[in-house]
Amino acid sequence: MPRIAVDHDYCQAHGRCYARFPELFDADDEGRAVLLGGGAVPENVDPEEIVAVCPESAITLV
Repeated sequence: MPRIAVDHDYCQAHGRCYARFPELFDADDEGRAVLLGGGAVPENVDPEEIVAVCPESAITLV
């Protein structure tokens, strides 16, 4: 099963990840992405779609 990671140095708190995938992301107090569920990608979600939602390329597959 693929996993995702967030590089907080690149995250600019656009909020697209948690707006599009609320089951995978939440926001911290500054609006930056926080992974839920340890970064596991559900079977019904295309991992490339998750990566593509971030305009700063802060989300990667690991």
